[in-house]
Amino acid sequence: METQPQPLETQPVTRLRGVGPRLAERLARLGLVTVLDLLFHLPLRYQDRSRRRPLGSLLPGEEALVEGEVGEARISHGQRRTLKVSLADESGTLQLRFFHFGGTQTAAFIPGARLRCFGEVRAGVPSLEMIHPEYRVLTAATEEAPETGLTPIYPTTEGLQQSSLRNLIAQALALLASDQAAGGLGPQELLPPEVLDPLLLPSLVEALRFLHHPPLAALGLDWNERRHPAFQRLAFEELVAHQLALRRLRRQRQRLEAPVLAGGGDLRARLLAALPFGLTGAQRRVLAEIAADLARPRPMLRLLQGDVGSGKTVVAALAALQAVESGRQAALMAPTEMLSEQHRRNLAAWLGPLGLAPAWLAGRHKGREREELLARIATGEARVVVGTHALFQEDVAFQDLGLAIVDEQHRFGVHQRLRLREKGTGEGGVPHQLIMTATPIPRSLAMTLYADLELSVIDEMPPGRTPVTTVAVPDSRREEVMARVREACASGRQAYWVCTLIEESEALQCQAAEETARSLAEVLPEVRLGLAHGRLKAVEREAVMRDFAAGDLDLLVATTVIEVGVDVANASLMIIENPERLGLAQLHQLRGRVGRGAQASHCLLLYHAPLSRLARERIELLRRSTNGFEIAQKDLEMRGAGEVLGTRQTGEMQFRIANPVADESLLAAARQAADLILDRYPDRASPLIDRWLGAREHCGGV
Repeated sequence: METQPQPLETQPVTRLRGVGPRLAERLARLGLVTVLDLLFHLPLRYQDRSRRRPLGSLLPGEEALVEGEVGEARISHGQRRTLKVSLADESGTLQLRFFHFGGTQTAAFIPGARLRCFGEVRAGVPSLEMIHPEYRVLTAATEEAPETGLTPIYPTTEGLQQSSLRNLIAQALALLASDQAAGGLGPQELLPPEVLDPLLLPSLVEALRFLHHPPLAALGLDWNERRHPAFQRLAFEELVAHQLALRRLRRQRQRLEAPVLAGGGDLRARLLAALPFGLTGAQRRVLAEIAADLARPRPMLRLLQGDVGSGKTVVAALAALQAVESGRQAALMAPTEMLSEQHRRNLAAWLGPLGLAPAWLAGRHKGREREELLARIATGEARVVVGTHALFQEDVAFQDLGLAIVDEQHRFGVHQRLRLREKGTGEGGVPHQLIMTATPIPRSLAMTLYADLELSVIDEMPPGRTPVTTVAVPDSRREEVMARVREACASGRQAYWVCTLIEESEALQCQAAEETARSLAEVLPEVRLGLAHGRLKAVEREAVMRDFAAGDLDLLVATTVIEVGVDVANASLMIIENPERLGLAQLHQLRGRVGRGAQASHCLLLYHAPLSRLARERIELLRRSTNGFEIAQKDLEMRGAGEVLGTRQTGEMQFRIANPVADESLLAAARQAADLILDRYPDRASPLIDRWLGAREHCGGV
């Protein structure tokens, strides 16, 4: 009896020629486990290897295909053992240099051997050179014509050569062709015709073939833009898969039970009466949305967006009171001790007069103090709990957690947020979740990444907030800026001086902050100065922050650790050094640390000239606008979704091909397609999700 051919989705890469255990392990590092994985491993870029170039015509900095005869091959033993091979043709010479080589390789470079090489041309001595080019030794039997299409360059990993990847993907494409000829066991076309036809996109197989082997005619395309229909075809399918995953998560969540938190309203009424300010219309609207969700027996999962200073914390406090009024506990989690302590102070001021002293659990709590806190949480004595990632730890048990509030959610790993939700699993079901962010997320991105969440936006600022004036100043005027700081502090105001990230190194960043603090202390001896950065012990850093908040320090020199969680109404001046190193959204967050009182506030962007065109555009936008949503949209266009949302966390639902910004034109169609598939072709949903998200999909439910 004939066995059924195995689909490419389940055929292991070890089926391909030359793939043993070691190569399979390297491929697995790239997520390439099956033959289909290889087909979806798309090139980063392409090279033109169709035309041979005379050696005498080469210029430094260009990539070129060359052919020549070996004159000499020798090994030099200088600072580094190097194999040097001289190559010549009728027009000139070229030197090839190899730092990693073996005896077999050396033996192939015999005088008179003919080589075909491709690589980047560099200036060298005594001639131009290529370092580690791809090469082939030509013989009468093996000589081949140059490539007839563009040559793909793939993402790779250590120990995996481009030539090996191209060979394996060529085998995968051959299997695809033979399988199709035998009955179509290639990647299944999961998008129905009524979805694809109106978009005029190619089939999946056509798109894959084109992207792995585009013809020379495609040389003029801007591959970085990825606007070709073949790219669009795959991006669209990936967007559909994400929408399906999020819709499925929403449906799964709606099948769960959650405690009904209707609340009597007494505590909320007392807090509102005691507040020294009235709520804005936007805050009242958002509170009504949250209150309605909490009163249902299905878990709320709501994203609360609000610009810096829009009043999200008081909304969180009122939501927590609704849980407490219903006999449940509420937890508020923040990513740093600084921000969590800020929340604790605010909540203590608001809830203390109501007889609700919030418990605070952070990494600093040890020994008996920690044990007592854990006991208060476990017995339910602590009705409102504020904390950092310490709330995730195994020994933390709630009596009856009804509402979990997560601030600056993109700074937590998905699995951490999932563990907090699981703290509330019990007889009453899973807790409701309120996720807050001061990073405004443009609507296009929110609808793509958070389609399983309800969305609330505080789009109105409280009265009395003075807009911050932003000025760009070259660092050649540093002395004038320091005089401005002296003047502000002498008049009783406080100031920040922010040192930004240097070469992605926290150590160098902290070193720069220390050196800046020393130089400012020398120039401004009369100013009471404090220093806060990530390398200080948490206790020391918190002490500095407390002194600044209490008015015992005039000037705080800091790294970007003050981006969130610092609320000092008397601080009216901020200097940000080298703002060109930061994204717009982060600059806007930092700027939001001033302007929190009634006095006029200023932000000075101390840049290093000359600025690139892009840096000038970004600084000009920040200078012109204080609208966080406008700034976030521009930041998204310039830097992409992963950067705007902060550090990419393990387990996040990331995109492999699609770009939610560049592919915005496809988003509406992707959402409609997801609805149609769930309605008419529900059996295709899981294969689509598995193809594009695999094991990452469950993380989106947090």
